[in-house]
Amino acid sequence: MRQFALAVLVSAVTAAVYAPIALLWWRRVRVRGRTLRLVAAVEPESYHAAVLRGEATEAAAAELVLGGYLRIDGEGAAFLTEQGRDPARTPVHPLPAALLEAVRRHDPEPVSIGWIHWWDEDYPARLRAYRRERDALLPVIPRMPGGERNPLLACCGCAAVALVMLFWLLAGALLVTGRPQGLREWGWTAVAAFGLAALLLAEKASRTVRERTEPGDPLGDRVRAEPHPALAALDEEQRTLVLRSLGERDRWRGVDTIVHEEADDEDDEGHEGDDEWLDDKVWWEDAYEYRASDEDEPDATPPRPASSG
Repeated sequence: MRQFALAVLVSAVTAAVYAPIALLWWRRVRVRGRTLRLVAAVEPESYHAAVLRGEATEAAAAELVLGGYLRIDGEGAAFLTEQGRDPARTPVHPLPAALLEAVRRHDPEPVSIGWIHWWDEDYPARLRAYRRERDALLPVIPRMPGGERNPLLACCGCAAVALVMLFWLLAGALLVTGRPQGLREWGWTAVAAFGLAALLLAEKASRTVRERTEPGDPLGDRVRAEPHPALAALDEEQRTLVLRSLGERDRWRGVDTIVHEEADDEDDEGHEGDDEWLDDKVWWEDAYEYRASDEDEPDATPPRPASSG
């Protein structure tokens, strides 16, 4: 009778522990399937996919190079071609068009794509506006259950784990100290032992459910599947020049170079005035110390003897 009651009690506790795990698995499988279906229905525009990969400016520069609007030299400076200077000729897509307008504002001074990407006044704002516009068209990805952190639920979970472990110790002690008689009692003992072993594996089962139902980043995997067509069409030399110009953030600054050079000249003049003031100050301090040491030294000239007349 003792083994039967122990088997029933252990089975009930095991079922109570595994029921939330099974419910979590069912909910996560449904959400994962819905997420994958939503992402499979998305057809991201090529430049939107490039924005999500962080390659939008690189793709726009590649299109301008392939279209004959830009020429990039070996040092990463971008120059307009005759076609690029023609205001009647502009790319259809807004991103390469915005990049071409930024280069035109700096013409005829050399400017790097990296300088425009980081420091231009208009192009970064248009890039962000384009991303907001395209992101609004993406479906809302459902939140995976079990990922949120609720302090109250966490405390209840800790208390439940402590109670289950206490029950496991008591049930294990009763199981070990019991003396089953007959085949039936040995069968109930085996059921109780199986339940206690299953309780030990409950944490691992919960972790396995979360790992196997995790959807990952399906949208990111989709946009990373293939590069932008303009980037794929570049040869190795063109790609190297585009990446070099994109990496140059401070060297080629277009018309802004003139402003910075004037500012540098003013700074140099100010530093020269500071140097002259420091020289005067040092000279005055040296002269003061020399005068003070002059006064402190005793007169080394011997006194002249008084005349007898």
